[in-house]
Amino acid sequence: MYETIKFEVKNGVAWITLNRPDKLNAFTWDMNRELKIIFKSASANKEVRCIVLTGEGRAFCSGQDLAEVDDQMDHGNLLRESYYPMLLQLRQCEKPIVAAVNGVAAGAGLSLALACDFRVISEKASLINAFIHVGLVPDCGNLYYLTKLIGHAKTLELSILGEKVTAQKAMDLGLANKIIPMESWETEVTNFAEQLASLPTKAIALIKQNLKAVSDMRLEDYLELEAQTQRIAGLTSDHQEGVEAFLQKRKPVFTGK
Repeated sequence: MYETIKFEVKNGVAWITLNRPDKLNAFTWDMNRELKIIFKSASANKEVRCIVLTGEGRAFCSGQDLAEVDDQMDHGNLLRESYYPMLLQLRQCEKPIVAAVNGVAAGAGLSLALACDFRVISEKASLINAFIHVGLVPDCGNLYYLTKLIGHAKTLELSILGEKVTAQKAMDLGLANKIIPMESWETEVTNFAEQLASLPTKAIALIKQNLKAVSDMRLEDYLELEAQTQRIAGLTSDHQEGVEAFLQKRKPVFTGK
């Protein structure tokens, strides 16, 4: 069904794998289009309670495939017509999205990882804000997400120097949630994703909604939004299950309802 991506749903987790290993999973027009379709489909699929995005082979994503770029190309239109629809579809997703960074994430590939909710990275992975090396500014929401994660000064450093960030440095900076050894990569990523899939789905969606609103609203307006979303969460079956499990001193079993 897809030419540049592999997709499967298992145990409540949608696994999306960028599948151009011979090109280090570099972005093409087709890959952006297929990612947009997949994010929309996974968002709407009630069986899906977590989404994992990773890469086939030794890279996560090396950025834009430069074979599709020529001297006459309008880079602004490339972003507007190809990348932005995909990135906005990702942002609209209410489910937790994990970037499982199995290898290098460079340029737009780094931007894609930054746009996800969690980043678990292989001990051999590296992150590179590589735009400066081809005379471009970071795009695909790169600076938007990066400054929220590590602040202005470090964002400036990574963007202008364009140096490789090791897995440990990514962890130290706050760019990664977890480093995973290669020998246990598949098992630990699966466990992390299935843990997220087992949590109260509606509450996660509301947390993501509130976090998006935090930087754009006055405190008074945010507090009202908080009250509204807490009312919604309080009416879910998962909330009822959580209370009952606490009172009965057992582990809750959430169903996403």
